[in-house]
Amino acid sequence: MNALKYATAATLLAVALPASAQQLSIATGGTGGVYYPIGGGFAEMINEHIEGADATAEVTGASVENMGLIMRGDADLALVLADTAYQAYNGSGDFEERQIENARALASVYPNAVQLVTLAESDIESLADLEGKRVSVGAPGSGTELNARALLESNGISYEDFTSQRLNFNETADAIRDGDIDAGFWSVGPPTSSILNLAATRDIRLIGFSDEEIANAREDEPVFARYELAAGMYDGMDEAVQTIGIPNVLVVNSDMDEELAYQLTKLLFENTDELIAVHPAANDTTVEFTMESTPIPLHPGALRYFEEIDADIPDRLQP
Repeated sequence: MNALKYATAATLLAVALPASAQQLSIATGGTGGVYYPIGGGFAEMINEHIEGADATAEVTGASVENMGLIMRGDADLALVLADTAYQAYNGSGDFEERQIENARALASVYPNAVQLVTLAESDIESLADLEGKRVSVGAPGSGTELNARALLESNGISYEDFTSQRLNFNETADAIRDGDIDAGFWSVGPPTSSILNLAATRDIRLIGFSDEEIANAREDEPVFARYELAAGMYDGMDEAVQTIGIPNVLVVNSDMDEELAYQLTKLLFENTDELIAVHPAANDTTVEFTMESTPIPLHPGALRYFEEIDADIPDRLQP
């Protein structure tokens, strides 16, 4: 199977798509994260259930890059961290002077957890212990790097305090395993395959954040929320670990056809079990989570679906 395309048997058997077929590109992230399987699973659902649609999941540099793809019309849908979407829509943070006002949401799909991983034998016990170490802060243009930087800087730690490397999920796991770095950040829906694979080959430890560190982070980034990584999530993880979570948003351009946006939103929420079968992170794909967590206005097509099911829609989500 082409790594960039998920296709159903029904799609493969089709002689030809209708002339009016809708080609849809879903911007995801690296293959070691959750965006790619979630995006691929949703592409399968689109191909199976929306007549005339042909969707593909694309490997990208994740959140920041994905917002640019949506702005330029180079992707039709994108998975994006809430803080990235919020900054892009409002022209703040990394998006100062390049505001993306045409971004709209269909849904919030699941929360990411910021996961700071080191080897069990490491002397790193807290954020402060990263000083002087070699640390992966995530791939360039990724939400992981945005989250890592916000968490660190809100707690008085800058990149100058350690040797930073910008590696993707799989590269980070390999570098920790091989001893090339001392720790690495992930901002991704847990459990994620690259950490699972690392934990299967080396004894690892996840670094928890204190109440004060979380409060500092939330003061700087309101989209952050306290999140607990459950005991047993990864091999050797005997106790729950306190961290922060950030919603992941399914973003489209405001120019998307209203009927298509409606059909996509309806598909997501009325066939969620199919997405859960692809990745357990989709257990959090609920209307309630979308209403509570979405940081930018909804597309009119999505709004139509939520009005149709009598959802309690906050004013901030009105387009």
